[in-house]
Amino acid sequence: MAYWLMKTEPDEYSYTDLEQEGTTVWNGVKNALALKHLRNMSSGDLVFIYHTGKQRQIIGLAEVVSQPYPDPALNDSKRVVVDIRVIKRISQPLTLKKIKESNLFKDFDLLRLPRLSVLPVSESYWDLILKLAKTNN
Repeated sequence: MAYWLMKTEPDEYSYTDLEQEGTTVWNGVKNALALKHLRNMSSGDLVFIYHTGKQRQIIGLAEVVSQPYPDPALNDSKRVVVDIRVIKRISQPLTLKKIKESNLFKDFDLLRLPRLSVLPVSESYWDLILKLAKTNN
C-alpha cells in the first residue's frame, strides 16, 4: 500500500462533494509528474484530500478503488484517472500554515513542489499528519 496527497480546488470539487457522491473519478490531471504518480497508484492505496485556494488544508481521507485507466472523457491515452472513495473527514484539518511552521516537514513534497496536484506521501509523513490532525487511524 502507498500513500498519496491529491489537491482540489474546493469551489470546483470539494471533500463535501466526495462525501455526497461516495466515489468519484479523479480526473483533470495534466502535469506529467502528477500523471506519473497517478499511474503508480493501486487499488487500496490511501489518499489525503487537500483543499487548495483560500483553505490550503488537508481536509479528509480517501481510498483508491481502481487501477489507473485512460481518461474516458478524453481521446488521449497519456491522460489517466483513478477512482477514489471517501473514507472520512479529518476531525481537525491540517493547514498548510501549520505544516510550514513545523521543521518536521522540511522535505515534504507539498512544500518542495507546491504546484503539483498529486504527490506521494511517505509513511512517516502520513503517520505524522494523522497524529497532528488528531485522527483515529
